Amino acid sequence: MFLDRFFNEENGEFQISREQGSSFAKSMANDFNPLHDVDAKKFVVPGDLLFALTLSQIGLYKDMTFTFSGMVSDQSQIRLQQESNLISLVDQKDKTCMSVVMQGEKSDNAALIEKLTKAYVKFSGEAFPHILVPLMKKHNAMINPARPMVLYQSMHISFHSLDISDVSLRMSEATFDVQGKRGNVSLNFEFISDGKVVGLGDKQMLLGGLRDFDEDVIAGIVTEYNQRKERYLVAV
Repeated sequence: MFLDRFFNEENGEFQISREQGSSFAKSMANDFNPLHDVDAKKFVVPGDLLFALTLSQIGLYKDMTFTFSGMVSDQSQIRLQQESNLISLVDQKDKTCMSVVMQGEKSDNAALIEKLTKAYVKFSGEAFPHILVPLMKKHNAMINPARPMVLYQSMHISFHSLDISDVSLRMSEATFDVQGKRGNVSLNFEFISDGKVVGLGDKQMLLGGLRDFDEDVIAGIVTEYNQRKERYLVAV
């Protein structure tokens, strides 16, 4: 399985090292958030890796809602707990980090799940700067460059049918609802197979510490972000 190198598993418990989480963020999701760096002061496992890991373990359902409720570090020991149509990803303190509600038919097609996972995490990881910066400019609101707060809240995916062998992802709409110093971003997308829309999805994010948009400051943030990406690509 392509995800095997990004986690360690023993007796149904999973642990993700800094190196594994950072490698996934950069090589799979094209995500260069400093929180996912190996030497980050407060390292956070990418939410997209938790999504990918869970999907690989439970399979793909026709309708799935993922809710993120806690950070996972390299010290976290996480496991999956199921109760009816609810799966919870909990740590060693029994704190729920993510939950998944599943509905409808299920597919265990490993090839399809891998294609969907790769398409989704690549799209998700590139939200900054390609999607978020134009949104912030349009609404004259930006994150605090000194303490950026961008949190995953939830993600919902639904398919018309799982009788497909291939799938890609296409952005459809992005919205930004600003409420004072906080704002909610909604990213809507479509799943495509054989040129047809076979499913829909949306991802919700919370942005905090908002302030008036500053073109020069944002340009500096984007430049630094791209330089981090270039340094990584040269190193590998």
